[in-house]
Amino acid sequence: MHIAISGNIGSGKTTLASKLATHYGWQIEFESVEENPYLSDFYGDMPKWAFHLQVYFLHSRFNQVKRIQASPNSTIQDRTIYEDSHIFAANLYESKLINKRDYENYKMLYHSMIDYINPPELLIFLKADIPKLVDQIEKRGREYERSIQIAYLKNLNDLYEDWISGYRLGKLLVIDVNNMDFVHNPEDFSTIVGKIDREIFGLFN
Repeated sequence: MHIAISGNIGSGKTTLASKLATHYGWQIEFESVEENPYLSDFYGDMPKWAFHLQVYFLHSRFNQVKRIQASPNSTIQDRTIYEDSHIFAANLYESKLINKRDYENYKMLYHSMIDYINPPELLIFLKADIPKLVDQIEKRGREYERSIQIAYLKNLNDLYEDWISGYRLGKLLVIDVNNMDFVHNPEDFSTIVGKIDREIFGLFN
């Protein structure tokens, strides 16, 4: 079984994926953030490095899905390949940080890749408003994220809302995490697990 967690920067995807992997005994595929050689450069000069960054993420995510599909074990994935295109690359293009030629090239590459992969059986979307995102980004204190602007997060949130509203590739579970602390509050984590259990059992009905 392939489960994926989606959501904006700072929504808690990686932390929740880790906790769920431990709880259910799933394998986990993390987003390739720390290994991405373009990320710090991107936040320093977005127009110069945006295309390089997105191609790296796309390639990394494609390889992740191939590993997931080849594995006999259930796996939880931190962010999907669909978000790379429909959220992050689209936002960079709309913000004029990727030019039309590079964006069209990126989209052709993306569409070539998704013909060879299957979507997750369950997509978990973490819905978080800007204050929650900013608070969690500040708490984790990554140096390269200090330059992220509120407008950038808001644009991503708007794209996420549009994408999720039209998501039809598989089961979808939306979890509003604005008033949750599933790290320090066991009841919040239990609530999430209960929602996931209902969706997972439904996959086999």
